[in-house]
Amino acid sequence: MNVIPQRVKDGFVKLTGPAARGLITAGIHPNTITTIGTLIVISSGVAFGIGAVRLGGFLLLFSGVFDILDGQVARQGGKMTTFGAFYDSTLDRIGEGAVFSGLIFYFLNGSSPAEFKARAIAASLVALVASLIVSYTRARAEALGVENRVGIAARAERLLLLGIPALAFGDGPGRPGVLLFWIVAVLAFVSAITVIQRVVHVARVARGAPPPSPVPKRETLPGVAAARRKGH
Repeated sequence: MNVIPQRVKDGFVKLTGPAARGLITAGIHPNTITTIGTLIVISSGVAFGIGAVRLGGFLLLFSGVFDILDGQVARQGGKMTTFGAFYDSTLDRIGEGAVFSGLIFYFLNGSSPAEFKARAIAASLVALVASLIVSYTRARAEALGVENRVGIAARAERLLLLGIPALAFGDGPGRPGVLLFWIVAVLAFVSAITVIQRVVHVARVARGAPPPSPVPKRETLPGVAAARRKGH
């Protein structure tokens, strides 16, 4: 199951439809949109790092618009490519790294209570690693031919879970950073649960399926492969 129903996601896609068509008409390449979105995510991480939590939350949510648009422009504009999919996925991971690095910097150097610092940094690291593994489990499963979009905290859910409270409450009432710590802790927990859900899903689907074809061993020594092709 997903926290955000598919019909809600489809509604957001429809809302951005006119903008996507305008970008296609203007000849904007989807990789350009992906790059701009990633720069906004990185800016969000910088904002979190310097303690501008509300700005960080806004930029994180705003980047989601570009995350929708690049896919729409690629599909509707007939510009879907293997490199585009690879580029989008790679920059998504860079963006996640930037956001959580900013949060770690904030917890290290901000005015949050000392007793929360170690736990907040640990929660941020767990959230980062779990988020990356969530994405990896989908990519690896789909490379093996298994659809794997299950889980309570896919990318859209993680973005909203962090972005909305950060925008609404900033540092939070009372002691600075405490609310943000709990948000990140919850994010780490649901991301870890999602990893488990995806592993269980693939295990169920793959039960009884034939094993994947072995990947031919690649020769890494310089000149060996060329020599073999020549019959040496």
